[in-house]
Amino acid sequence: MARDRRPAKAPKAAKVRKAVLTRTVDEFEAAFWPDEQPVDNAVVMTMGALHAGHAALVREARRRVGKDGRVAVTVFVNPLQFGAGEDLDRYPRTLDEDVALAEEMGADVVFAPTVEEMYPNGEPLVRLSAGPMGEGFEGASRPGHFDGMLTVVAKLLHITDPDFAVFGEKDAQQLAIVRRMVADLDFDVEVVGVPTVREEDGLALSSRNRFLSGAERVQALALSRALFAGRDAGAQGPKAVREAAAAVLEGADGVSPDYLALVDPLSFTEAPDDFQGEAVLAVAARVGSTRLIDNVSVIVR
Repeated sequence: MARDRRPAKAPKAAKVRKAVLTRTVDEFEAAFWPDEQPVDNAVVMTMGALHAGHAALVREARRRVGKDGRVAVTVFVNPLQFGAGEDLDRYPRTLDEDVALAEEMGADVVFAPTVEEMYPNGEPLVRLSAGPMGEGFEGASRPGHFDGMLTVVAKLLHITDPDFAVFGEKDAQQLAIVRRMVADLDFDVEVVGVPTVREEDGLALSSRNRFLSGAERVQALALSRALFAGRDAGAQGPKAVREAAAAVLEGADGVSPDYLALVDPLSFTEAPDDFQGEAVLAVAARVGSTRLIDNVSVIVR
């Protein structure tokens, strides 16, 4: 069982401090719990290369805990989430810029551990499993990805011991799986989803966008156009949603779709043709050598 390092709640709260960069669990605990003042706290888990989308998560975390609460941002490129041939070494690492952005948005502590700090005994022999929720869509394209993600999320929840864990809705399947893990395994934390942040032309912000050439970035706009077309067809039912989105992707140059799916946001399984209510329309595609994902919420009638 995880240690509860938080003192019992009381009205008085500590002052917000400038962001401190920590590299070990001991350093993090000393910086995040510097005194016995009982305050609400939140964590934003990232793999770094922070952008305006991450900034929205940190701002929401600060809003949740108030000016006297504490906000932690974790920066860790988790090797367990990357499969053979994926871009672990290519993944951008911009720690100095990440710390500056996290501080600007209201973080108190940045926890950026090494792989050895997170996995001191080597790759963990015991890992969490995403089960059936992790087998489709992103899980089918990236076998083992969600097991690795859940394993590090669980470890970071134990280390940071937050009241709120804030995630982006752009990674919709990840958010659904984390929420289910928290419910099924009795983690004492509220999982908060924050809407996707987009460029003015609709492109969802992603750390991988930096790998797109100018021409590829224009081609990548087909993903959001397809999602918006599907969303606009929501009143006509699930079949119309899928068809409207697929029509945009089929005519898109330079885009190689991996999947396009209308799913139940709770189970992340395909919504049946008689589905009504709020669903998630999700897409993954390669644009050049870069794999992008995106999704929108759709009200289906």
